[in-house]
Amino acid sequence: MGWVELTRSRRARDDLTMADDQATLARRFLELHAGERPLLMPNAWDAGSARLLASLGFEALATTSSGFAATLGRLDGSVTCDEAMEHSAAIVGATELPVSADLENGFADDPDDVAETVRRAIDAGLAGCSIEDYTGDAASPIYDAAPAAERIAAAAQAAHAGPVHLVLPARAENHIRGRDDLDDTIARLRSYGEAGADVLFAPGLARIEDIRRVVEEVGRPVNVLALQGVPAVGELAAAGVKRISVGGAFAFAALDAVVGAARQLREDGTYGYLERSRAGSRAARAAFGA
Repeated sequence: MGWVELTRSRRARDDLTMADDQATLARRFLELHAGERPLLMPNAWDAGSARLLASLGFEALATTSSGFAATLGRLDGSVTCDEAMEHSAAIVGATELPVSADLENGFADDPDDVAETVRRAIDAGLAGCSIEDYTGDAASPIYDAAPAAERIAAAAQAAHAGPVHLVLPARAENHIRGRDDLDDTIARLRSYGEAGADVLFAPGLARIEDIRRVVEEVGRPVNVLALQGVPAVGELAAAGVKRISVGGAFAFAALDAVVGAARQLREDGTYGYLERSRAGSRAARAAFGA
């Protein structure tokens, strides 16, 4: 075998190994949704935060579209598909944990284009990715029910067609977009589950009786977004919730710490932030030096 053929053979073997590793991570990720306690899944916003969170004992990570956009000096909804894929690959490369990406509405309206986004997610090394029914159009913010389910069906077919069973959460966005209609939320989530989604997610739900009803009626593992007023982890566990994520909350908590330190320096001329800085430095050394 010549040098070129040997190099190609090694690359092919490495690609197969990576695919096997990704498939294993994806299987493990799906299994984590079947535990007695909810999977606590923080959302990392860059490679450093991913490594830091992994060092603290979490079993899986997610990306955050709003947190990532903030690192670019933008608001949520302004990231492109190419940027999201590059960012996802960076998070995947920073940790050995399963990573699920927030891919917004799949960066497309057409089901075939959503499916292509999911295939790109697999190529990025992800173990999961979420697709939502928010259009991004203020005049018509939520896809109609039938095309919304078609989009999830196309995403699920792409997610599950190959050796990597990419875990697909489907998100019903009406509650977080100002449409408080629990019956519609449940109907949508059930249709998304029937379309092939592995996990169902209605960000914005906060009342335990609403969450419990969703869990009882949708027939798939349910994710809850930790927002102000959402019950504590133990109460969500008792209601049957299988996954809890934080969205951009950790990213914006970090930004708030920067604002507080900057104001202390600029307005007070003091350095009280240094104590927290030293603690953060110790955490970073522990996470990055392993």
